Amino acid sequence: MARTVVEVDAISKSFEIPSVHRETLREHLFGVLEPRKFERLQVLDQVSFELRAGETLGIMGRNGCGKSTLLKVLCGIYTPDAGEVRVETGITPILELGVGWNPELDAIDNIFLIGSIMGLSLRAIDGSIDGILAFAEVERFARLKLKHYSSGMASRLAYAIAFEAVREVLVLDEIFAVGDAGFKAKCEERYRELHKSGHTIVLVSHAPATVRTFCDRAILIDHGRIQCAGGPIEIADAYVDLLTPQASASFIRAGA
Repeated sequence: MARTVVEVDAISKSFEIPSVHRETLREHLFGVLEPRKFERLQVLDQVSFELRAGETLGIMGRNGCGKSTLLKVLCGIYTPDAGEVRVETGITPILELGVGWNPELDAIDNIFLIGSIMGLSLRAIDGSIDGILAFAEVERFARLKLKHYSSGMASRLAYAIAFEAVREVLVLDEIFAVGDAGFKAKCEERYRELHKSGHTIVLVSHAPATVRTFCDRAILIDHGRIQCAGGPIEIADAYVDLLTPQASASFIRAGA
């Protein structure tokens, strides 16, 4: 059996959210002497799993079930309230695309900026610029400031940079939901290259077909807990069953 590279041991995470929202100036003025009340929202509750070298683990669940929080804990962005994450190797997260961009800089300068943040050397970045621009399909706009990019162009550039900075473990959040069919095909091909070369991948997706096709095993999260774990087909089917009958029917009609 392959070695364990990430071990998630009974992690829990909650957030305090205000029970009364104050949005207008009047609400803030009249509420200044009244202590603000908060309620605790439990987002993750005793989540445990292992990630083995070279495998792709799929994570599925409805919106708000805790998937994004789990990824951020996994990548060290959030600290769990309880439990522990043990990581034996480097992790490259592709979560919130475009975080760290400077909109006043052009694409090439942002490649150096984000590439450095992701751990690439200046020499490695310099040697990868042409490939990154080509992968993102923005060669013509290399010297255009990012503030003039469309959201699709910026997303493609973010993925292209991240794919150059891959450590042993790659965390992907809805990787195949960005761009047109041609760009999705390139992302799928890049994924296959990384998987074939032995990279370990965590793949979050709402698309049952994606999990069935690209994952070795999967887990289903609901209300902050792992409801079931197993093969990708089993978990994808369980996810569809979790949805409303109307949503399930739409997946079937779409051939998901």
